[in-house]
Amino acid sequence: MKSIWENYKTDLAYDELMLSEYQPRTISHGLCQYLNSLKKTDIDKRKLAAELAIMEMGISFTVYSDEGNIDRAWPFDIIPRVMAAREWKVIEQGLKQRLKALNCFISDVYGEQAFIKEGKIPVETISTSKNFRHECVGMRPKHDVWANICGTDLVRDKDGVMYVLEDNLRVPSGVSYMLENRVITKRVFPELLQGINILPIDDYPTQLQEMLASIAPNSDRPQIVVLTPGIYNSAYFEHAYLAQQIGAQLVEGGDLVVDDDDFVYMRTIEGLEKVDVIYRRIDDDFLDPEVFRKDSVLGVPGLMRAWKAGHVALANAPGAGVADDKVVYAYVPEMIRYYLNEEPILPNVPTYLCSNPEHLDYVLAHLAELVVKPANESGGYGMLVGPHASAKEVEAFRKVVVANPRNYIAQPTLSISTAPTLCKGKLEPRHIDLRPFILQGENVFVTAGGLTRVALRKRFVGGKLVARWR
Repeated sequence: MKSIWENYKTDLAYDELMLSEYQPRTISHGLCQYLNSLKKTDIDKRKLAAELAIMEMGISFTVYSDEGNIDRAWPFDIIPRVMAAREWKVIEQGLKQRLKALNCFISDVYGEQAFIKEGKIPVETISTSKNFRHECVGMRPKHDVWANICGTDLVRDKDGVMYVLEDNLRVPSGVSYMLENRVITKRVFPELLQGINILPIDDYPTQLQEMLASIAPNSDRPQIVVLTPGIYNSAYFEHAYLAQQIGAQLVEGGDLVVDDDDFVYMRTIEGLEKVDVIYRRIDDDFLDPEVFRKDSVLGVPGLMRAWKAGHVALANAPGAGVADDKVVYAYVPEMIRYYLNEEPILPNVPTYLCSNPEHLDYVLAHLAELVVKPANESGGYGMLVGPHASAKEVEAFRKVVVANPRNYIAQPTLSISTAPTLCKGKLEPRHIDLRPFILQGENVFVTAGGLTRVALRKRFVGGKLVARWR
């Protein structure tokens, strides 16, 4: 009987589970020993059990295409990823530190702007940001927290160092899949988790509910709702799942109304019911047609009036996206020093700002060697991966950068870490990242782990990690 480990190679990058071709890392020894004890037929049965569980539980996501929206079952890799508690403790502290500093920065941007006035960041970086909202100037959300929910993407380079790739502060998604992945893993490998001391993550809904309650204005028993764009949104499963988990109502824009008293009410069969907290999964542009896009049918007319009057809390707050900008990302280490008087615990990926003439000259001279990203895109869209681009693509992108240098940053290519992934009945290394989730209201909470994205191919191509999750 052939082993699923046959011909597994670890020379591609830093491997999360394997120290060498035949030697597991200390933290993954128990996991690898357990996997070695299973026959290939056992692995195949458990993979099928996971797929059936996903269908049974209705875990899905929507793919947008020219042929229409396609609802698909969640693609899931059954091989767990583990991390040492000692390392995770450092990461957890670094994530807390980072979100605290980011919230200080957002409050400052819409308040005194001391960071700008002291020359820590160019004023043009903020004034030209597509996510800076003039309507938010002067606002002070409860606890001075604007970004209540953050999904921070981490990657490990070949040197073993974990880097922050980006902070997602607008409407970060994926936490429901993280929670369901753990449930599926328990069903597929029940004996494994009994033998390995793994920190639980099932307290996230409780922490989310407590955080949302902590930002409610003047209410001991706040009414919390989850505002969704509707069933055709790619993350609708998550919206419905989280609403159910925290005991909140799942609503669409038409279910809410702002009355003449500037309070938000939910339409129910018994009449209007006041709403205190809205966990919104709608982008700023569509949130309130009175203030932002006039043609929006997803939001609630008057919602900004109610928020500015202090009658409702919005998580995340409008305008938080000003810090969800890859140009602003480069200044986060300085934010930590400035606002917290601390040294950054987690490093940024070295970053060149194309708005800086010296940086721009270097980037244009080394385009074929760098990864170049637009400031406000996500998921790998609109970027250039120089080492994997043709000469024609590089030259075309050069013109795009020169036309709008403020909108681009560049970074060296990383040899992103890999982990064993089940591919056609055997294990192969695939590049991975990690998205933990951080909550900040009255207190700060970090999930004990995160959602791992797994690349389809053996080599990291095109700047996107897609297809499988663990």
